[in-house]
Amino acid sequence: MHFDAIGRVPGDPILGLMGAYASDPNPNKFDLGVGVYKDAQGLTPIPRSVKLAEQRLVDRQDTKIYIGGHGDAAFGKVINELVLGSDSKLIATQTPGGTGALRLSADFIAHCLPGRGVWLSDPTWPIHETIFAAAGVKVSHYPYVGNDNRLDVEAMLATLNQVPEGDVVLLHACCHNPTGFDLGHADWQRVLDVVRSRKLLPLIDFAYQGFGDGLEQDAWAVRLFAAELPEVLITSSCSKNFGLYRDRTGALIVCTQDAEKLLDVRSQLAHIARNLWSTPPDHGAAVVATILGDAELKRLWIDEVEAMRQRIAQLRAGLVEALQPHGLAERFAHIGVQRGMFSYTGLSPAQVQALREQHSVYMVSSGRANVAGIDATRLDLLASAIASVCKG
Repeated sequence: MHFDAIGRVPGDPILGLMGAYASDPNPNKFDLGVGVYKDAQGLTPIPRSVKLAEQRLVDRQDTKIYIGGHGDAAFGKVINELVLGSDSKLIATQTPGGTGALRLSADFIAHCLPGRGVWLSDPTWPIHETIFAAAGVKVSHYPYVGNDNRLDVEAMLATLNQVPEGDVVLLHACCHNPTGFDLGHADWQRVLDVVRSRKLLPLIDFAYQGFGDGLEQDAWAVRLFAAELPEVLITSSCSKNFGLYRDRTGALIVCTQDAEKLLDVRSQLAHIARNLWSTPPDHGAAVVATILGDAELKRLWIDEVEAMRQRIAQLRAGLVEALQPHGLAERFAHIGVQRGMFSYTGLSPAQVQALREQHSVYMVSSGRANVAGIDATRLDLLASAIASVCKG
């Protein structure tokens, strides 16, 4: 038969953790695997600003007609201003989530910049690897975090200095996934100098704006590159900071040296998108446009994002403090230094397995933990579990 030779692909390991966690009867279990924000009740809430915007759409929307290859122009304008500042006049291309923006950029590179490879940090978000490979773009890596679980800027720069001219380098704007280790301002300036001298094309993945040091602060490196370089690609996601996970809302922003070239590039993006998803989904983009286009809703949303950011920062500090009585605060001090939802804890695969089997603590085998999944009322319990596998 036609399908006889088709094999089975292994399931996604993180989604597999979801199933294992759900079936675990232990009332004291921890879900630190799946990358979603959770509140104090362990829920992934819909922000109030989003609910209010949705109600307006229910009351006022009068059509569900297609919104075109570049998506909602109002969304494209406000998301560009959120990323690059209010003085930027660019219009983003709307995509189905940040993942869609990455795939659009991958196909753009493959079709319009043939022969260019893409360089990813080691480690990086696993989907980065498969998206570019699926588009037929050669994938290579630059060092980022060493075996000692420390950010290695010197090794990163040394490799980038050897990257073939014209290749694409993917950089995480903030809240590096999966490690949580971010570059400082001085580090970013050095990376910019290498990118410029090697004539590389930066592709900046900006999936967690507002979850690191704040909405404006997290955009610092993105705006630096956009101001200093003639050509930059930027992918943006509204999944985390707007809580629009399932509504798949993202954007690809292209910076070019002149307006005419931008029209050329945007024509190519619309053509590529036509063959990927035709036109993007409207609802999430309409929500974002409504919020960012209304002063009152925008203020409410900014407060909600800041509350999420502060909660994550408090959980980081709280876990390090809870490890103090076990003599492990210094060993895990990096958790308090890292930014965003994720932490490369430094736990080994064997220790991660022991945590899961003995204490119902679920995280990725690499030791990456979703800090936003921690229950603040049970920090001592989690610290005790970590201590048991570290000293056992």
